Amino acid sequence: MTTNRFAELTALLKREVVPAIGCTEPIAVALCVAKACETLGRRPDRVEVLLSPNIYKNAMGVGIPNTGMTGLPIAVALGATVGRSEYALEVLRDTTPEAVEQAKAFLAEAEVRIDIDRETEEMLYIKTTVGCGAEQARAVIAGSHTCFVEVTRNGELLCSVDNASTGEQEQGDDLSLTMHDVYDYAMNVPLEEIEFLWQAADMNIAAAEVSFGGSYGHGLGRMLRDETKSSVFGDTLFTKILSYTSGACDARMSGAMVPVMSNSGSGNQGISATVPVVVFGRAHGASREELLRALTLSHLTVIYIKLSLGRLSALCGCVVAATGSSCGITRLMGGGYEEVTYAVKNMVANLTGMICDGAKPSCSLKVTSGVATAVLSAALAMDHRHTTSLEGIIDDDVDCCIRNLTTIGRTGMRETDKLILKIMTEK
Repeated sequence: MTTNRFAELTALLKREVVPAIGCTEPIAVALCVAKACETLGRRPDRVEVLLSPNIYKNAMGVGIPNTGMTGLPIAVALGATVGRSEYALEVLRDTTPEAVEQAKAFLAEAEVRIDIDRETEEMLYIKTTVGCGAEQARAVIAGSHTCFVEVTRNGELLCSVDNASTGEQEQGDDLSLTMHDVYDYAMNVPLEEIEFLWQAADMNIAAAEVSFGGSYGHGLGRMLRDETKSSVFGDTLFTKILSYTSGACDARMSGAMVPVMSNSGSGNQGISATVPVVVFGRAHGASREELLRALTLSHLTVIYIKLSLGRLSALCGCVVAATGSSCGITRLMGGGYEEVTYAVKNMVANLTGMICDGAKPSCSLKVTSGVATAVLSAALAMDHRHTTSLEGIIDDDVDCCIRNLTTIGRTGMRETDKLILKIMTEK
């Protein structure tokens, strides 16, 4: 791999593995509102937010950090009152109890409208229009959670991007990647280029430990650690991997004010790509270099798959993220490229088709299913046991196998996505 190629992939990795506070869909909405309000230059008396169906779906039922509240209205209000767009996915970093009260007052006083944009074809689209008297400003995010494609004030265009899909291209669509490229990079990139992943390890493990000390979501992480359940689950490394991963998700989905390191715009993907690898590596005494390279393999595998799948789809992101962690764990078990490809095939054979029905506390259940499969797939791979092209959608070529997965998620499940949203909004 050339020096330029290493540089490209390092830039991609650093762009997609970033800190986030709260679920990224309502946080992206808050970010868009904050940008529009900053452009207006004053607190608005009216706010209109139009969202693509997938953004709306993922923002309906998730806790907003430090508020004790759920859903879009409080996220919009906080974006308008205390949000700062310079913080990106940490836009609500300054949320305090006093700020929450201000946001509640804003909702009572201002005219706030939140709806689905039925016309957009973008999977990830947020259009916010704010006004005060005769003044008006607009901000539009499309393609990725932090990509502003349009900002206007009183009809004057302040910034624009010709093609809203540039948000996805910004993720690295122009890079032609293979699974072998991902493996080659992870095993050979200079360590100083990937040192930042220690922050991901510390941050996401800390989120899990926060959950153990409180009552968050469905408490899956805590339950798996409960001594009274040990006769069922046992005190094993496998259980510890599940409890730490689900615990971090419990805290995040319930609105705990803890940052996590995200991947491709998703905190749960960042958790699932990080925590299982870290817990397994530390338990087996992996060296700093071994763990960093395994984390790199995990995170870059997720990014590679998401480049083809897209940031939002009807396919649950835990399928992709757990595939990454399975690769990382396989490497820590002593596997090479061949075994890593076996792990990918085992994952695709098992979890393809798991639906995304929005961000919510029960995401921890899906994350746990994904991570359990990741460990099983890695163990099978190390025994050279793997699904073959005689079985379902699996192909002998691992990259083709991945494309089969993403084609199903991106194209085949479009009608499923519509039906999921219909069920969710008509309850």
